[in-house]
Amino acid sequence: MYTKNIFGVKSMALWTRVETIQFSGIAIVEVLLYIWSDKILQIPFTPVALVGTAVAFIIGFQSNAAYGRIWEGRQIWGSIVNSSRAFGVMVQDFINNEQTNNPLSEAELKQEIKTITYRHIAWLTALRYAMRQHRAWETVMEEKTNKEWAHMIYVPEFHISFDEAIKGYLSAEELEYIKSKDNKQTAVLYLQSHHLRKLKDRGVLWAFSFLKLEGLIEELLGHQGKSERIKNFPYPRQFASLLHYFTWIFIFILPIAIVDQFSTIGDKFHDQIPGIGHWFIWMSVPFSVVVMWVFHTMNRIGRVGENPFEGSVNDVPISTIARGIEIDLRQNLGEDVTSIPKQFEARNDTQM
Repeated sequence: MYTKNIFGVKSMALWTRVETIQFSGIAIVEVLLYIWSDKILQIPFTPVALVGTAVAFIIGFQSNAAYGRIWEGRQIWGSIVNSSRAFGVMVQDFINNEQTNNPLSEAELKQEIKTITYRHIAWLTALRYAMRQHRAWETVMEEKTNKEWAHMIYVPEFHISFDEAIKGYLSAEELEYIKSKDNKQTAVLYLQSHHLRKLKDRGVLWAFSFLKLEGLIEELLGHQGKSERIKNFPYPRQFASLLHYFTWIFIFILPIAIVDQFSTIGDKFHDQIPGIGHWFIWMSVPFSVVVMWVFHTMNRIGRVGENPFEGSVNDVPISTIARGIEIDLRQNLGEDVTSIPKQFEARNDTQM
């Protein structure tokens, strides 16, 4: 998630420089073809405007859909924050010796609370790593200028292995168990539920309290499923494909339509200021490039927002959110500040 007010002009220019060079080349070639054909090669502006209108409608649809996916992802992870805080509070207050004939020592109670809390952090870790896994339709980071951005930001899941990230929160047996499962985040919640059941059977957890905590686990499974739905279901490729083709059709036919308009204006100038009219036709190049740049950049911005967990600068900051929850939970366990990890680095004004 980019945290500054706007992307700088320099950043936008560098991000779109490849396309800008392509657009300039297309516009120059089409002006030359227009001149060499003795102004015969031209397209009326009306059909070009109709194509541009269709492209604008589809771009608007894509932008709304992409923003909807980003906003839904943020809402889901906001709900995860709320459920995690509630889970942390309930675990600390519900696990006690009030209902048991086989009481645990104070140290054992604290250890049970810590184990369950750490297992919840393990679930957060497993979920954020699952959200960063690559999907076939996630191709944004394969583009040259997007790769350059990728080197300027810090995505923890791309630099720290899953085993290293999760090993401090689960026992060796639990690690072996979740590694044997494809959906590791679900496996962690299974372990959590089994543990709570054992505490209930021993009387350390009251039956009503057990049901409340199981209800929270059900909520967490729901949040997880919603997050996985966004990750595993792409923006419909038929719309993405149509927009791609329509945008480039518009880009290729636009200059040859604009150049005739500037040629007409140039002829009028030529009657008043001889010599200028002949060169005025080349003013169509920057104007064509501006229009092509606007349409293509709007398309591209929509594409980079389609997958909010891909690892791009426009992602929902799931790593930052998960680490924030961890810090909150461990502080409320009473752990020493020096033992609690710091928030992930926000490199180049981007939280991940």
